Amino acid sequence: MGIDPGTIVTGYGIITVEEGKMNLNIAGTIQLGKQDADHAVRLKKIFDRVLGLIEEYQPGEMAIEAPFFGKNVQSMLKLGRAQGVAMAAALYKNLPVYEYAPRKIKLAVTGRGNASKEQVLKMLENIFKQPIDPLFMDASDGLAAAVCHAYQSGNPAGGVSIHKPNVKSGWNAYLSAHPEKIKGKKP
Repeated sequence: MGIDPGTIVTGYGIITVEEGKMNLNIAGTIQLGKQDADHAVRLKKIFDRVLGLIEEYQPGEMAIEAPFFGKNVQSMLKLGRAQGVAMAAALYKNLPVYEYAPRKIKLAVTGRGNASKEQVLKMLENIFKQPIDPLFMDASDGLAAAVCHAYQSGNPAGGVSIHKPNVKSGWNAYLSAHPEKIKGKKP
């Protein structure tokens, strides 16, 4: 499960990895518009929806986008709270939580740490072989967090768990197992 926390829109994506292939279960957003002026009410909605997704889809782990550093301290505090309640929902259900910087997520999905949201969306469409509605950029960011975690944990290379000691994982292990994915390199 991947989460892109936000105080107006929180994106999420849930994937499964079977036999080295990623499958999209669901991607969407938790809309917290202006009608929810009370910040505490917004946080409760994030907690409740994340908890509901966990109960419905039973993911094994959560990857969450770490807040980036901004100039507006109040915005950063609110974003940190949104991240905290999403993490609390996962921890309440005993899910391990993994945090990734936005740059790391973009790098894992597109190969470029400074990729645009549109580039991330297009790469996710390529990975899952299906269109993703561009109106839901925040959903694609949550989905990208899940994909990043799958790559980082080595799952696309055949279901390798990050909890097994001395197991190769990450991009190098994936590329070693899938040389056909390297542009210009013949298997």
